Amino acid sequence: MKSFFLNIIFIFFSLVSFSQENQSSNFWSNVRFGGGIGLNFGDGFFSGTLAPQAIYDFNPYFSAGLGLNGSYSSQRNVFKSTILGGSVIALTNPFPEIQVSAELEQVNVNTDFDSQFSSNTRDNFWATALFLGVGYRTGNVTFGVRYDVLYDEDESIYADPWLPFVRFWF
Repeated sequence: MKSFFLNIIFIFFSLVSFSQENQSSNFWSNVRFGGGIGLNFGDGFFSGTLAPQAIYDFNPYFSAGLGLNGSYSSQRNVFKSTILGGSVIALTNPFPEIQVSAELEQVNVNTDFDSQFSSNTRDNFWATALFLGVGYRTGNVTFGVRYDVLYDEDESIYADPWLPFVRFWF
């Protein structure tokens, strides 16, 4: 039974790739890659983030895509935290310089505290954010601000619902 399903999956992907062989060059010419990289460190503190994204330009006015998010933070003798997840993003450009965005982000947060700072030394939970944003676009770069409409001060992994952003697309 297992080999039957593997054969079906193989045949499906073979047919899909064969049927789109002529369209693949057209598809990839409309795909752009980008995302964000963050690095922060200080006296006993370290934080690093890698958040790649890929979007498909349906036309000059609308794009949509997927992203991944990975972060690691630690404060010596206080905590260690890992955040892993993904997002779905939609972008519209009503004017070439203006970009409006909606992004649904789902991440898993795993935190380990030193026992002197918390009675609950380990915490593992899922966090969801829905960002609505607006930005100024110039070339491959967009500067803007986004707002988490699902923000809850007690549940969010962000300190504030308003977050500035810089997006790069190549």
